[in-house]
Amino acid sequence: MKTDAQKHMVWWLVLLAAAGTFALTMGTRQTMGFFLSPLNTATGLGVGSISLAFAFGQLWWGLTQPFAGAVADRIGAGRVLLAGVLLVALGTYITPLMTSTWGLILAIGVLSAGGAGMAGPSVLMAATTRLMPAERRGMATGIVNAGGSFGQFVMAPLAAALTLGLGWIGAMQALALIVLLALPAAWVLRGPGPAAAAGAAPTLLALTAGAAIRQALANPSYLLLSAGFFVCGFHVAFLATHLPGVVAACGLPAPVGAWALGIIGLFNIIGSLAMGWAVGRWRMKSLLSLVYATRAVAVLIFLLAPKTEAVMLTFAAVMGLTFLSTVPPTVGLVAKFFGTGNMAMLFGLVMLSHQIGGFLGAWLGGRVFEATGNYDWVWYIDIVLAVGAALIHLPIREAVVVRPRPA
Repeated sequence: MKTDAQKHMVWWLVLLAAAGTFALTMGTRQTMGFFLSPLNTATGLGVGSISLAFAFGQLWWGLTQPFAGAVADRIGAGRVLLAGVLLVALGTYITPLMTSTWGLILAIGVLSAGGAGMAGPSVLMAATTRLMPAERRGMATGIVNAGGSFGQFVMAPLAAALTLGLGWIGAMQALALIVLLALPAAWVLRGPGPAAAAGAAPTLLALTAGAAIRQALANPSYLLLSAGFFVCGFHVAFLATHLPGVVAACGLPAPVGAWALGIIGLFNIIGSLAMGWAVGRWRMKSLLSLVYATRAVAVLIFLLAPKTEAVMLTFAAVMGLTFLSTVPPTVGLVAKFFGTGNMAMLFGLVMLSHQIGGFLGAWLGGRVFEATGNYDWVWYIDIVLAVGAALIHLPIREAVVVRPRPA
């Protein structure tokens, strides 16, 4: 029988492993936009073609998560995380060696993004949720989410520093090796399958993967939640891929782009922890509506404001507060609707919607810039989508909807 002190030590070890893994994989992925310009200079492929590789990565990251989640739901998270970390490292390491659009799609869009999907939020959040007591899950998901933000805060300036010291090729390959620091977390989070996990919902454990998916897709609240997360993906992927380009288009020095990405990561730590604390205290759908409404207002003010360094970094701070703070309430609603038995898969499907939006955000950013020389129309689209997302969360019913499978 474990003492309370031992239980707390195990819980913190779980959180460190999950948050650390997310920091390394998310941080590496979120710095890739910093290398868009060097890739374009080295390959001559054009911003639109390279943006297609980044956009495919957004989509593939989402596509891998339901399948990775389904495997982790059945056999535990450890082996899935191990494969994912290795693929992120491999894809990142070989990216500078690619000279064609298809090569970049393979390295960035398939290997690195697919690995990050396997070692991504659907598997990490589900593993954490199963290994934590119910009353601590909201804060736990906020801490894990903050890990991804901390990774972005650290890795963006690190990528800039490594580029100065090693060149952009050496910097990317150094980041690939740093990702391997996440390998021990696969052992910590290996955990039992959900059939043996304490606190798993018995009714959902009786459901096959197909039955669980059919039940989820028949639930209007789950579909509205997924639609809102599509908007989150559009916004996040556009910023992650094109914020350095936005900075350059505003006539600001290149280091401002790296610092803007880092500030987004820093303030997202605050936003994620605050949202983790708020889950359970306020209605999760209301928290999500507030986040999307805040994004719309912030982008509108940014468009109207003078484009100085102070304005850019302040905008990055506000975006950071809302950047991934949507994740804890989204995870919470999926767990509330359906329990934890198939959670990695069902949250993975919501993440797929997020990454379809991410594909459009990353791809349209490049296409609009090539066509117009600026990003204004993408910002206009972002405002409209954010307002829509704020509204569609209001009809969501926060109620347990899982039903036992008929005998």
